[in-house]
Amino acid sequence: MYPLKFRPIYFEKIWGGRGLEAIKDNLPQGDIGESWEISCHGNGASIISNGKYEGVALKHLIALEKNKILGEGFIEEEFPLLLKFISASDNLSVQVHPNDYFAKELENDRGKTEAWYVLEAEEGANLIIGTKGCSKDEFMKGIETGALEKCLNIVPVKRGDAFYIESGLIHAIGKGVVLLEIQQSSDITYRVYDYNRGRELHVDKAMKVIDFSLSSNKIQGQVFTTSEYEVRKYIYCKYFALEEYIIKEKFQDNTKNQKFFLYSCIEGEGKIVYSHGEESIIKGESILIPCSLGKVEVLGQLKLIKVYVP
Repeated sequence: MYPLKFRPIYFEKIWGGRGLEAIKDNLPQGDIGESWEISCHGNGASIISNGKYEGVALKHLIALEKNKILGEGFIEEEFPLLLKFISASDNLSVQVHPNDYFAKELENDRGKTEAWYVLEAEEGANLIIGTKGCSKDEFMKGIETGALEKCLNIVPVKRGDAFYIESGLIHAIGKGVVLLEIQQSSDITYRVYDYNRGRELHVDKAMKVIDFSLSSNKIQGQVFTTSEYEVRKYIYCKYFALEEYIIKEKFQDNTKNQKFFLYSCIEGEGKIVYSHGEESIIKGESILIPCSLGKVEVLGQLKLIKVYVP
């Protein structure tokens, strides 16, 4: 086994544009809103782009080599995460995702808790995260009267900000934001407001799953510094952990044959050295480190987002 790279899966969106050119080379034509980097979801399944398994779907390789990729102790049969880049040239819909319970009940699927790491933000850009303490009735009235904005918690953002978006939390990405999103492997979205763009709304289902007690603030994270790198640990929840590494020279990691890692390079470039060879990593690339690799070393000057399942 070796560090696995993938072909990006690009999606045009009504709110998309060219913002992903800040992170990705060779962006295809069109209003690109999302690049799914590592996914086994039915709506976009990653294909390996390097080495022995080039051209093989990740989900098929996992079916053959689950213990080597995800680990013997990994209970789930399916790959649990979806890593993507999102670029908003216009406001995304105000929306919510169900938790595992409601997703099973309403869609026979898993829920969608996610996290955001902001890569680029235009001056004045913002996110919608939660409500301003309004009740369910006040929120519904805001939808019906077109006055929903007064219920919404609008948060100014800048590059490097991170947020935890728990299932049940109302949210939206604002115009002029490019971000990395890690989430459960789910594609369920219930829109409550879409700026009169004519797309389907899902108000009834949304009102069932919104948790008005939830809120989220910018996460400061815990910082640890060595002479070779700095790590900021942002999120550690039941579904995933998210950490930022600023590597000055090298960073040594170890799967301990227990966990797989996802690395996304968001600045600079380097290489990943493992027992049987090495693999390059450049800005905009995301790589899966299989559980069986054990000790790996990341060399270079780069900024890396690391994700794993706790």
